[in-house]
Amino acid sequence: MTRLNAKRTRISPIAWAIAPAALLFILFFILPFGVMMLLSFLSGNPVSNPNVSFTWRHYNRLLDSDLYFDALVATMRIGAITTLVALLIGYPLAHWMARMHSRLGHALALMAVIAPLLTGIVVRTFAWMTILQDKGAINTTLISLGLIEKPLPLMYNEFGTVVALVHIYVPFMVLTLTGVIGRIDERLEQAARSLGAGRLRAFAEVTLPLSLPGILAGSLLVFALSISAYVTPSLMGGTDVLTLPMLIAQQVGTSFNPNFAGALGVILLSVCLVIVIAYNRILARLSGEQGLA
Repeated sequence: MTRLNAKRTRISPIAWAIAPAALLFILFFILPFGVMMLLSFLSGNPVSNPNVSFTWRHYNRLLDSDLYFDALVATMRIGAITTLVALLIGYPLAHWMARMHSRLGHALALMAVIAPLLTGIVVRTFAWMTILQDKGAINTTLISLGLIEKPLPLMYNEFGTVVALVHIYVPFMVLTLTGVIGRIDERLEQAARSLGAGRLRAFAEVTLPLSLPGILAGSLLVFALSISAYVTPSLMGGTDVLTLPMLIAQQVGTSFNPNFAGALGVILLSVCLVIVIAYNRILARLSGEQGLA
């Protein structure tokens, strides 16, 4: 009887394999978010002030000013535009890489996609600043050619922010889509074309629906990274672009108000989760499959 109980209580190897990932998820996501949420409902920092109480004033402050709602809208708009542009650029590139038969060509293309990831975000952002600023490469060239009289407003706005974010995050879209498209059998397209469908119709009715899971995964990844970006919007946007991550950093680093920063973080994550779930449901219905979330 003792041996039977020992066999029943023995932990499976799968549980041991999942345990490190679960521990990291708890330590680096659940615990920090739990602390952030707790601080958002407290009147002060319990570490330095033991006489704290629960309050709703930090969330009421969000409703008292349009500044925070405008920052939330700007954050979501920049994330959505970045995701759409990254998808439009990344899908053709991923399809070309997935259908490439040359191993050397595929390796070179993969290296070209991965190479920007080897450089820091700050360095890449400063590179775009030298290209898009008033005395940058684009405006200087256009003025020297006589095509424009004064510099184009390419930076310190949402346009420059989106351009830099797309360059930073499009590799994630390409790598995600390449893996999914690469698993789609080419013979399915060939069968559709042999039955009379053109190249475009075969792609639209065969490859595109089968690649929807990759579109979903890549879009969610790029969107989540874009709305949580801080360095690039602060450098490329200047004072004309204000996002929630910039407000959170301001509350922590300048105003020394981690409680209100926690409330902003909770709102950002909650809105992001709602959008992600809704996007997943819509795309799952279009693909006729069960969603990821």
